[in-house]
Amino acid sequence: MKVLVTGSSGLIGSALCERLNKDGHTVLRAVRVATTQANTVLWNPHAGTIDAAALQGINAVVHLAGAGIGDKRWTDDYKKEILQSRTLGTSLLAKTLGAMDTPPSVFLSSSAIGIYGPRNDEELTESSTTARGFLADVCTAWEESTAPAVQAKIRTVLLRTGIVLSPDGGALKKQLPLFKLGLGGKFGNGRQWQSWISITDEVGAIIHLLNSSVSGPVNLTAPEPVTNSAFTSVLGSVLGRPAVLPIPTFGPKLLLGTELANALLFTGQRVLPQVLQADGYKFEHPTLEVALRALLNK
Repeated sequence: MKVLVTGSSGLIGSALCERLNKDGHTVLRAVRVATTQANTVLWNPHAGTIDAAALQGINAVVHLAGAGIGDKRWTDDYKKEILQSRTLGTSLLAKTLGAMDTPPSVFLSSSAIGIYGPRNDEELTESSTTARGFLADVCTAWEESTAPAVQAKIRTVLLRTGIVLSPDGGALKKQLPLFKLGLGGKFGNGRQWQSWISITDEVGAIIHLLNSSVSGPVNLTAPEPVTNSAFTSVLGSVLGRPAVLPIPTFGPKLLLGTELANALLFTGQRVLPQVLQADGYKFEHPTLEVALRALLNK
């Protein structure tokens, strides 16, 4: 299979490309700066340009590019960057693929469980209603940007990803130093739900969906979400360190801003991978303890 991957240098993209190469597939990486490296496709989402000729013969596209949600404080300018980094690239790809004489058979496009909004203890599946608010609105616009591909009858899958656990990046990497020192703990009251997935299963699910017949939204989360309190307890146990020091709300809100801190740390969603499991995907890491022990080699 010949697969185009955007966001190939990110946490998920780099792991996915490694797996695809290992499995014998040909990977084309979308890049924004011209390079002499082989198997690259030049594109510029903000300028609306892509080397369409280089896409001839591809079988699938996995679109993972987008500015990091928690990389910077949510100023008005950065909120605009978060939105445009998703919608412009997705729209460009969808229109380009839809116009090809022989388009790829499948387009997997990133989204996120933030589309459901904070929902307390409610169990959420792909058939649940979506919400309003900055993150939910971004996700909705992001998904709607795939419309030209859908209209061209390309099988389009919306990857509603949860918290991806990896010691190499993301939330877990940021938490590990404090927890290893025995200084970790729950955020606020710890009752907010965390819908997580190991990097192994994130990549495994994407590979599964490349070869599936599923289309539309798919929740990429493990089948057993946990509260933040439970997450910190399990992480502390796996590391053999206490995790009893609660993080009060005022610190992160001061550092990150109230809106970003609430979105990332103090609210959450209890999301279930109904479509993925119904399609036969078997999780390598179905529970948090299994995932953390595998990822941290404990």
